[in-house]
Parts: sequence; structure tokens; C-alpha cells
Amino acid sequence: MASVVIQSVTKQFGPKVVLENVSLDIHTGETVGLVGANGAGKTTLFRLITGQEQPDIGTVTRSRGLQVGMLSQEPTLDSARTLHDEVGRVFDELLELAHRLGELGHRIADHHDDPRLPELMAEYDRQSARFEAAGGYGFQTRLNEILGGLGFREADHSLPVSALSGGQKCRAALAQVLLQERQLLLLDEPTNHLDIDATRWLEKFLAGHHGGAVVVSHDRYLLDRLVSKIIEVEDRRVTVYPGNYTNYVQAKETRLLALQRQFEKDQAFIAKERAFIAKHISRQRTREARGRRTRLERRVQAGEFVERAPNQRRGAVFRFEQTGRTAHQVLRCDGLSKGFDDKRLFEDLNLEVLQGDRLGITGANGTGKTTLLRIMLGQLDADSGTMDFFERGAVGYYDQEHAGLDRSKRLIDEVAAGSPELNEQELRSFLGRFLFSGEDVYKTIAQMSGGEQSRMRLAKLVLSAPQVLVLDEPTNHLDIGSREALETALADYSGTIITVSHDRYFLDRVVNRLLVLEPGHHTLQHGGYSEYLAGVEARRSADEQAGARVTPRGAARRTKRRDVRQPRPSSQFDSLPLEELESRLIAKEEEVSRLHEQFADESVYRDPDAIGRLRAELDTASADLAAMSAAWEQRVDEQSGD
Repeated sequence: MASVVIQSVTKQFGPKVVLENVSLDIHTGETVGLVGANGAGKTTLFRLITGQEQPDIGTVTRSRGLQVGMLSQEPTLDSARTLHDEVGRVFDELLELAHRLGELGHRIADHHDDPRLPELMAEYDRQSARFEAAGGYGFQTRLNEILGGLGFREADHSLPVSALSGGQKCRAALAQVLLQERQLLLLDEPTNHLDIDATRWLEKFLAGHHGGAVVVSHDRYLLDRLVSKIIEVEDRRVTVYPGNYTNYVQAKETRLLALQRQFEKDQAFIAKERAFIAKHISRQRTREARGRRTRLERRVQAGEFVERAPNQRRGAVFRFEQTGRTAHQVLRCDGLSKGFDDKRLFEDLNLEVLQGDRLGITGANGTGKTTLLRIMLGQLDADSGTMDFFERGAVGYYDQEHAGLDRSKRLIDEVAAGSPELNEQELRSFLGRFLFSGEDVYKTIAQMSGGEQSRMRLAKLVLSAPQVLVLDEPTNHLDIGSREALETALADYSGTIITVSHDRYFLDRVVNRLLVLEPGHHTLQHGGYSEYLAGVEARRSADEQAGARVTPRGAARRTKRRDVRQPRPSSQFDSLPLEELESRLIAKEEEVSRLHEQFADESVYRDPDAIGRLRAELDTASADLAAMSAAWEQRVDEQSGD
């Protein structure tokens, strides 16, 4: 059943037509990927679905009662509220119901001999049913789970929104949308500012979402694992491709090839007909020529011919020069450790990178990936251990922060500074390969978007022809086409690559070894991200089967949820013997269950102070339960490792 039907819609802003004669169905329960170049009309399509924009021609029909939640790239949040309160704002109606129940409880207690008591009790029952149907006091658990899943620590909950970074604000807005539990989710780049763990958590959340979702994303790995069809917005039209992103790439290539062949065939036919008409229109076969002209014009007007060659959108062209021979051993780490204050990022790290290796480094935010790169480059000192980089003088470094750029400098001057042998025409021609054309080359860096700055940095790297590439999140800010062009160039690059990335698709295509940094430990293996993930899931499955007989009630469920977040900090339960910890864990689960049941007791609602005390008691017990669970999981993991 279609939840949204878009029929023959045209939308323009001023003289610019953004969408033209677009027809599209979005069905209940399906997850769809929405792709297209920046400015193609993806956001306009979202705004038409929500009703924020109206079509100039055509109709947009939503099923009766459809609730739509939309995440935009520029969220609006109340800076004066805390993270917890602002994200929890979606529960204001639920909190109002709880307050209403408290008031009704007081009135029932004060009027127990009043003739209106049955009426008050009936109203209390109605409001209580609404409250329970809306989730009751389970909202706090849902709020904590979603904030944790998106990478927020408990200490972040009390931060004012004004103190959050731009990326944190985007994650907070995403948490709001997910908590609303709308039937149809419209998510514009939801994985921006998410690390790999949070992205995996989001994948699992969306996979379990019972409604539909339309996702705009540059994360091709997510589009491969999650969506059942791709909607492409291009040249004011939409084209629907069944399957995931990889299916879409293959199907589009086949479609473009077929269109190109049909275009050539049609144009040859039209040229032949027009040549005949021109030759005979004023001669002996005039009547036949006029008839053929009429038929040809009728067919052209009816759109029977492919009149334009299929659009082959120009993409960036990254091509690294062949490198000279480097030393067999490029880098070596022995017993490397680093931390800041009381936080240990990594320790006892042993690593060797040989000539031609392609090493990927990934992990959750804050695990020390960029710090490790900076130690490699000699910008930071390790706390202990040794680091030898034998080719440091021949390194091309891509800094994700774009640090050190003079924002008043023009693009062409910034690139020319590293290649004084090139004249202006040669520079302009070269920059054209990176999609800088016309007056673009005279933009100042301050005028450039994040994607343009990324392409400029990569242009400078290509010109420097390094023997070793050290890349820190090179696909950030790049659209899918530019990412794929970069991957193709790196596949042909003959030197050594060391790259930090959260882009799982990029890691699969580029690297042949992967270093995964996690709090307290690290993993080094051959292959890309998919091989790593397959190994993790295989080990988890084996651990779950081995521990099924001794798992305390509910622990397996918590282990699955916790898998996508960072390992927990140390707690007071770490030193307990495993048997005692299991016993306490079961008792604490029973205590939390009893506290939840007390919220259903009508007498509680007669005393608002009792509700507050009960909520505080439940929060404390839940926090203890989470800490015990984490300590138990860590202990079982350690024993499995032994």
C-alpha cells in the first residue's frame, strides 16, 4: 500500500525548474535510498512530501493519518535547554499526561465522598489508558538508549545545546526524529557526524522500524545493507531502481548503455528521413516526401524518439602519478602507547607497514585515530614505545580539518604555491579535472564549500606525486561521484596508503589491511571492513552459543544492544567475583521490574512527590543495572579470551 503518491508534479523556483512531471509512489514499510547531485531536488522532494512546499503542477497525496518525521541538514534546536530536555521535548505530551494523572489523583483523594467521584475515576481511567498506550514511563529508557546509540555519553545529557558542536547538534536532531516514532521517516544525510559504531546502531534501528523511511546518504555501505530500492533525482526527473546501491549502479550503467544505443539508432533514422524529405520535397516524389515529413513530425512530437544523449554527468578525475621505488619498510611501531590525562587511547601497539601496503585505520570517535597519524608524522610524541617512519620526507598528508589554509587566498594561488612550474592555463586545465571551471578557480578559500576545499586538497596531493599517502577522512564532504573517482585513483596508485576513515564502502574498495582502534584494545587484520565485520559477527555468534547456559536473564539482549557502542568506563562492580556479580545482576533486574510495576499503582498518582521519588529510585537502579551488565559482559569476554 502506498503511503505517499506523487503524480505528475512540477516544481520551480523563479525561472528554475527543479522537478518536472515527476510521478512516484512510496510504500508503507519500505526503506528507500534517495540519490542525486547537490541541487538536483532531493530536499525539494522531501518538502513536497511533508507539505512544506506545494507543487506548481500535479498532486502529492498522503495516506490518511500518516505521520511524517523529517531530519534536515540544518536542524533548529533551543540553545537554552539541555541536550536531555531538548531531545526529550518530543515527550512533552506524555509528561503533560503524567501531570494530568497526578492532578486527578489529588482530586480523587480530596473528594472521596463527593458524588462526582465516579466521573473523576472514569476520567482517570481514560487518561491512564492514554498514558500507557503512549508508552508510559518507558520514555526515559527510550531516550537514554537513542542518545547512547548515537554516541552521546551520560555526562553529555546535562550540557546546554549552546555548548554542543555542530556535529553534536545534528545528532541531537536525529535523536529527536527517531524518538517521535513517526510512520514515515525522511532523513537527509543522517550518518553525517556519526562514527562507525553509531552508524551501525542506526542501521539496526531503521531495519527494525515498522514504518517506511526515505534516506538521503553518501554512505553507500548503509544504502547497500538497508534499502530495497533507489530513487535517483537527475535532470528534473526521477528514476526508480529496484534493489540496493550496488544494484542501482549496475542497472543504471545498463540503462545508460541501452539509451545511448537507442539514441544513436533514432538519430540515424531521423537524419535519414530528413535527408529523403529534403531531396524529394520539391521533386517528383513530393507527395511521398510530405507524407513522411508529417509522420516524422507527429512521432517526434509524441516523444517516440530518444532526442538527447543520456546524461553522463562529469565527475572529478583524480589520477596520481606513478611513484618511484621506496624502501621496503615504510613504517614500524613497537609497543606504542598514547593517552591524554587519565584516558588511554591505545597501548602496546605493534605495527609494520611495507612498501605498497594499503592500511586502513578505523574505530569509534575518540579512540585515537588522528592522534596515531600525528605521531606517525612527527607532530606528536608517544607516551612510550617507538615509531620509525622511514619515508616521512616523501609523504602527502590529507588533513580532514583543512588546517593551515589562508582563507583569504584564492584557489588557483593556493594550488600554484606547490607547483610553481605550471602556468595559469595549465593550472586551470588541471583544476578542471577536479570540477573547478570558469571563475571557480578565483574563489577565495573562505568562499568555498567543504566539498570544494576537500577537492582542492586532493588536487594539491595529486600534484605533489608523493610516495606515501597519509589520508585523514578523505571522503568527508565528497559526494558519491567524487568518492568513487578517488577510490578509482587510489586503486591505480602504486605507492603506500595509510588512511583513517569511517567510510566502510571506501575501506572495502581501497585497503588490504585494517587496524580497528577501540577503547582498551585494538585489532589488526587482513582485508577490508566487510571481512572485519564478518569476523566480529562470527565471534559474537560463537560467544552467545557458548554462554547461553550461564547468561543471566536479559543479558544477551543487552549485549546485542551494547555491541554498537563504545566499551564502558570502569565501575565499582569490576572487582566482584563473577558468581556474586551474576547474583546481584539478577536481583537488580527484579528490583527494576518491581519499580516499573509501581508506576501502574493508582495510589502513586495521588502523590506527585511519590512519583518524583519513584522516578529517582528507578533511575538509580537502572544505572546500577547498566553498570552491572557491562561489568558482567566484560568479565565473560575476558574469560572467553582466555
